[in-house]
Amino acid sequence: MGRLDGKVALISGGARGQGAAEAMLFAKEGAKVVIGDILDDEGRQTEAQIAELGGDATYIHLDVTSAADWDAAVQTALDRYGRLDILVNNAGIGGQRVTLEDTTMEHWDRTLDINGKGVFLGTKAAIPALRDAGGGSIINISSIAGIIGSRLGNPAYGASKGAVRLLTKSTAIQHAADNIRCNSVHPGMIVTAMTEEILADPERRQFYDDNIPLGRFGTVDDIANGVLFLASDDSSFVTGSELVIDGGLIAQ
Repeated sequence: MGRLDGKVALISGGARGQGAAEAMLFAKEGAKVVIGDILDDEGRQTEAQIAELGGDATYIHLDVTSAADWDAAVQTALDRYGRLDILVNNAGIGGQRVTLEDTTMEHWDRTLDINGKGVFLGTKAAIPALRDAGGGSIINISSIAGIIGSRLGNPAYGASKGAVRLLTKSTAIQHAADNIRCNSVHPGMIVTAMTEEILADPERRQFYDDNIPLGRFGTVDDIANGVLFLASDDSSFVTGSELVIDGGLIAQ
C-alpha cells in the first residue's frame, strides 16, 4: 500500500530535475499526478516514464505566472481524476551570483514573478479544490536562501524565497479550518540542472565543499522524500512549518 493511495497531486515545474523526482515518487506511492511545466517535451517524457513504471500521470503546459494556466491545471486534475489533494509549488528559477547594486529591475521582476507570484497564484487556484476534497496539503519549495542571507548569493532569489516562506505561514493559518495544511521545504545545495552554474563558480563550490557538515551535496531524491512526508498523512499535525534539507549547512 502506497503512502499516497487515492490522492491526486499537482506539481509545478515537474518536467525535470527535482519536480520530476517528486512526480515519479508520488506516482510510485499511489498518487495520480498532474505535471505542470513550460518544458513540454520533457514534461511528456516524464509523463511517459511514469506510465512505463505503472503509474498514472498527466502533463499540462503551465506558466506559473499565468492565472489562466493555473486554473486550467487545477481543472485538469478535477476532470481527469475527480479531485485534488496535494499541490507542490516546485517551479522556480535560480540566478547568477550578483550584488544588490548590479541587480537589474528586469531580473528582480522576473525572479519575483516566477518564484513568488507563481506560488501565490497556484495556491489561490488550488484552495477551492482542496477544500472540496475535505482538505489537503500544499508544499512550497523555498530554499535556505529564504532563511539566511549570503554574500555569495542572489538578492532577488533570496527575497523571492523569503516571500514563499512567509506566504506559506499565512496560508497555513488562514486555511487550517479547511483542513488544508501548508508547509515549506528549504533545500540547501542540491545537484540539479539549475545548480550547474553555481557549482561552476569556484568560490561558491569551495564554500559548499567546506561548509556542509554531512560532507556531500544533496540529491533530488533527498528533497522528494521530504516532500512526500509533507504530502502524506504521516505529517497530519504539521502545518506552517519549515523543513530544512541542507546537510546541516545553516545549523552552524
